[in-house]
Amino acid sequence: MQVYSINSFSILPLYFTGKSNASDKVSTKEQSQKDYDIPFVDTNSVLKMREKKGETIMKKSIKDLGDIEGKRALVRVDINVPLDADKNVTDDTRIQAIMPTVNYLKDKGAKVILMAHLGRPKGEWNTEFSLEPVAKYMSKVMGEDVLFVSTPVGKGAEKELENLKDGQVALLENIRFYKAEEAKDDDMTFANELAKLGDFYVNDAFGAAHRNHTSTAKLAKVLKPAVSGLLMEKEIRCLSQALENPVRPFTAVVGGAKVSSKIGVLENLSDKVDNLIIGGGMAYTFVKANGGNIGKSICENDQLDVAKNIEKKAQEKGVKLVLPIDVLVTDDFSGNGTNKVVDVNNIPDEFEGVDAGPKTQKEFEDVIKSSKTILMNGPVGAFENPAFAEGTKAVLDAIVEATENGAISVIGGGDSVSAAKKLSDADKFTHVSTGGGASLEFIEGKVLPGVAALDNK
Repeated sequence: MQVYSINSFSILPLYFTGKSNASDKVSTKEQSQKDYDIPFVDTNSVLKMREKKGETIMKKSIKDLGDIEGKRALVRVDINVPLDADKNVTDDTRIQAIMPTVNYLKDKGAKVILMAHLGRPKGEWNTEFSLEPVAKYMSKVMGEDVLFVSTPVGKGAEKELENLKDGQVALLENIRFYKAEEAKDDDMTFANELAKLGDFYVNDAFGAAHRNHTSTAKLAKVLKPAVSGLLMEKEIRCLSQALENPVRPFTAVVGGAKVSSKIGVLENLSDKVDNLIIGGGMAYTFVKANGGNIGKSICENDQLDVAKNIEKKAQEKGVKLVLPIDVLVTDDFSGNGTNKVVDVNNIPDEFEGVDAGPKTQKEFEDVIKSSKTILMNGPVGAFENPAFAEGTKAVLDAIVEATENGAISVIGGGDSVSAAKKLSDADKFTHVSTGGGASLEFIEGKVLPGVAALDNK
């Protein structure tokens, strides 16, 4: 057992909206937030989960718990943060995101026991993926000792945790060191072992909520009460409000490389939005489906009919489908070749589309700036290369401007978040999701096992 004592410290803010670099100075907790309400939505709202189409299930959160002083809170969190070669945390966004829940439980006098994973150890005990450096970093950031528990389950864990004090935080070693964590069966043995460590269960790991793993779903069936944390609640609230009760006009920006990976997203959004902007690599499948020449651009030939069906559905629903007009093309994806702007339907045979052109950017911007709710899921170009990032930056800038003028903006996980951090100021959006696959599946309308398993209100 190791305890990290840190003298110099800073406290994380209660509200988290976007980007954070580990090197940034974390703001102090100056104000007293007794209710820990998450901004942006009605504070009387509770977590919603659509277990059946058309049915709203109200889920309990930590704010629904009674007296928890002295009780052990077993909390699943997502702190799968990047580490450099020296095991230093390089981006603490996910750590900051869980702090409202951690602070709430601490202030209520609970003993806070965090469960998490790091990387993909594939059920093997591999110190390369140890959470010990994360425990050390969390101690530094919180300004207090975080107990690192080297044995996540069994008598060893119970021994290491026996002196945990009220209001103290402990972090278990990587839960994915155990094959049973990701086992695709109904065996509850591992869940029952974990349950011995807590008096109640909290899931605050939205980023892993789409996984039917032991610590994200099975545990909630055997350790009661089983409730959401504040981050989980905020994620579902923000995404739900955008999808289920948007202020109109509602515009969705859907990008990325492949139509096949976003079929569910496109079909579900076609039932909800007023404007559907399609950009990125998937746009070329739509262009080809309509007879355009796309050169060497990425295209899924087996999805041409899907693209046509999505266009047809949008037309039937009265949704304005906004596709590229012109695009930046290149004959060298590294960006060092010939780059030029051409009509999207006339891409030369030896070129491929890599970004939205100026006319397309203007069209996208006009639609976004006239919207009151904006959901972005995927970039509109190969933004990782600065030479091909202008289109995605233009879209993000337009969303920021719309937000500053009163619109609600949600950046829906994955590459969209990476783009927002790289090309914009993530703090300027209403909500930047911490979930990648979870955000995608929620937008598709799928049930998230990690949420469905929680107690109904």
